[in-house]
Amino acid sequence: MDVTTDQKTTRPTAAWSAVFALSLCASTLVASEFMPVSLLTPIAHSLHLTEGQAGQAISISGLFAILTSLFISAATRGIDRRRVLLCLTGVTLVSGIVVAFAPNYPLFMAGRALVGMAVGGFWSMSAATMIRIVPSKDVSRALAVLNGGNALATTIAAPLGSFLGQYIGWRGAFFCVVPIAALTLLWQFVTLPGMPSREHASASAAFRVLRRPGVAYGMLAAALFFLGQFSLFTYLRPFFETVTRIDVTTISALLLVMGVAGLAGTSLIGFVIRQRLYACLVIMPLAMAAIAVALTAFGASLAATVALMFLWGFVGTAAPVGWWTWVSTALPDDAEAGGGVMVAVVQLAITMGAAGGGVMFDHSGYRATFLFSAVILVLSSLVILIGALRRRARADAPCAACVPASRAL
Repeated sequence: MDVTTDQKTTRPTAAWSAVFALSLCASTLVASEFMPVSLLTPIAHSLHLTEGQAGQAISISGLFAILTSLFISAATRGIDRRRVLLCLTGVTLVSGIVVAFAPNYPLFMAGRALVGMAVGGFWSMSAATMIRIVPSKDVSRALAVLNGGNALATTIAAPLGSFLGQYIGWRGAFFCVVPIAALTLLWQFVTLPGMPSREHASASAAFRVLRRPGVAYGMLAAALFFLGQFSLFTYLRPFFETVTRIDVTTISALLLVMGVAGLAGTSLIGFVIRQRLYACLVIMPLAMAAIAVALTAFGASLAATVALMFLWGFVGTAAPVGWWTWVSTALPDDAEAGGGVMVAVVQLAITMGAAGGGVMFDHSGYRATFLFSAVILVLSSLVILIGALRRRARADAPCAACVPASRAL
């Protein structure tokens, strides 16, 4: 790939400073998006809601992330990408203020919608931004730094939110995002280079990748995976409180265990997926389904719950690395469009998982929610297995026209 004008005019030091600014932005967004998981009970009590209704804070952010990820490129056509990224960071800051001071449920949900817009826009543009601000040989390193911010936030957001909630309340925990977002906005303002828009596609262009052979199987399997994961993950705190019967301090420690396990899993999975990508995509949902079932049987035991949550964090946090690797292999010549669709698919799945899990949790209890999660995860494994078998059949076909199709799932 040729060096772009953006790269030619950006000093290496400034370029890497911009990369780290975007990594901090990723951490802030992930922390903002999933902080309700560890604060579900106090949010529900403060706003006079059920845990299931409070869990819709995840759903609403996911819904707006979907809409933004699909249409932001067309909606901001002709606008410098630097300006768009700065606006998205500003929206994150405003969201933190709105949520922290929300006097009622509708305004709380409006603040959550804002963070969803920032999440969808940022992740849709993240890979393309890295390509434009660092030389070609450094793109993979830049993406690793970006995803490092994601993994770090996944590790600390839930336990830190739970810990802060004890001392400064859930509103104070959410407000902690505001100064970090302000710092990120200033850092990006100083370091991000100008990136004139190159987007010429229509709003429907992203959907065309679904016509590629095998891509629909992969996207469906990814959707099922994240739906199953978040129908359980969103309601862990009330499960810990009512079934495992542990206090807030222990919950914080348990969530930290999950986060540390996730960092370990993210670090190790790269060595496996290079040779066994599809095997990983089949095995990981099955492992998480087994954990979900085990929680319904042994969730009253603290020791068993700690072990199961370690495994859940190890597999669940590493899994997105596998899915983004699949995007790069299935759509090597159209990764930006594929990435936009993947963001939408993941956020839709999170939305449906949080919403469906909440309804089941309120009306049928945690066992129904966790078993539902297990069934959906098994379906994800079956879909990707079918797609992998079809991929192998196309690769083995003696027809010349089948060779390009083997690049997809």
